[in-house]
Amino acid sequence: MRYVIIGNGVAGITTAETIRQYDPKGGITLIGDESAAPYCRPMISLVLEGAITPEKLPIRGSRFYDDLNIQAVLGNRVTDIDVEKRTVTVGGSSYGFDRLLIATGADPRPIKAEGAALGNVSYMRNQDHVQTMLAGLRDARRALVLGGGLVGFKAAYGVLRRGLAVTMLIRSGYPLSMQVDEEAGMMIRDELVRHGLDVRVDIEAIAFEGNGRVRTAHLSDGSRLPCDIVVIGKGVLPALAFVPRDRIRTDLGIVVDGRMETSVAGIFAAGDVAEYVDIARNTPWVNAIWPEAVNQGRIAGLNMAGRRVTYPGSLSRNVIRIFDLDIMAGGVVDPPQDALYRTLVFKNANKKLYRKLVFQGDHLVGMVMVNGIEQGGLLLAAIQSRAQLKVPRETLLEPGLNYGRLLWRPAIA
Repeated sequence: MRYVIIGNGVAGITTAETIRQYDPKGGITLIGDESAAPYCRPMISLVLEGAITPEKLPIRGSRFYDDLNIQAVLGNRVTDIDVEKRTVTVGGSSYGFDRLLIATGADPRPIKAEGAALGNVSYMRNQDHVQTMLAGLRDARRALVLGGGLVGFKAAYGVLRRGLAVTMLIRSGYPLSMQVDEEAGMMIRDELVRHGLDVRVDIEAIAFEGNGRVRTAHLSDGSRLPCDIVVIGKGVLPALAFVPRDRIRTDLGIVVDGRMETSVAGIFAAGDVAEYVDIARNTPWVNAIWPEAVNQGRIAGLNMAGRRVTYPGSLSRNVIRIFDLDIMAGGVVDPPQDALYRTLVFKNANKKLYRKLVFQGDHLVGMVMVNGIEQGGLLLAAIQSRAQLKVPRETLLEPGLNYGRLLWRPAIA
């Protein structure tokens, strides 16, 4: 059996390890556009802020490919998949496959702004981006971060820790608008401002100018902002440029079934590039988070190696500390104004506590928690299980509630 895996991120390497566990003799070729050993991409922001060194990033040893008898083809991007000939083209060479995994992850969402190619304007998606940023920080004093999502916050925090004055431009009305609701978002904004960030909402950069290196940003409100370094953190899009969309079904990502198989038999997808059912929303979704990439990689590997295993679906969730705020969110956090949903909220402004639970019938489908998140994982488990709750909904908002009872306490009439 000839296996080809495109992508040496966590989804790709998990698939390779799973295949090798169940097929010790099959040939595995792993293709990656980065030449570095597999590393923890979510931790690159820690390198930016100086909390760790780059040597702490790898998640597999230097002999990973050799130990699993994997042919590693690194440093180039795939340019073509020939579905009929069952070949993949990269760097002028072709590799035949019987079963193929596409795990190319996601690319930074580009911006449409004149001057974006100037020096010291960078994305923050991989470790090379971070090294470029660190080099630019040496003579920088004023940083501009575009985007108020997770990447934008981590970039802003990192350069703030390096001693720069930081301005964040957020096109939406509050930070982390894709992860939390407006109430939590405004609490986060206030916390960022309290710690010295200049946070501007409902605004974006439309152009940059400088002599080889960025010096000024032109903003959508007509103002100009001096800056020595710009970090673009406006989200990601699945990396699909090489995928033949007339043969392999795509939407936002590559559409897969419960076996992580695409519309073409023998071709699978996993990780940030794959689109499958979101458990809370009950609709196709791309949940580009590390735990789901691992889960999907293992399911894909099992099925590619001949084991029939079904993936239950993904769940969006995030846990992050923002200065003195602990944030946990998952599922549907900002439901439409629909009779199908009911929302319960608790807030204590003095203690900086906030909880929001979203229900669909007797099922918990979403949650946002600010501080006091210790047992929030059990709420996420309740969302994932789609279990019918056995306690009055209002009691779930109580700060001292033992959430461990929420699934098996007898119903109260």
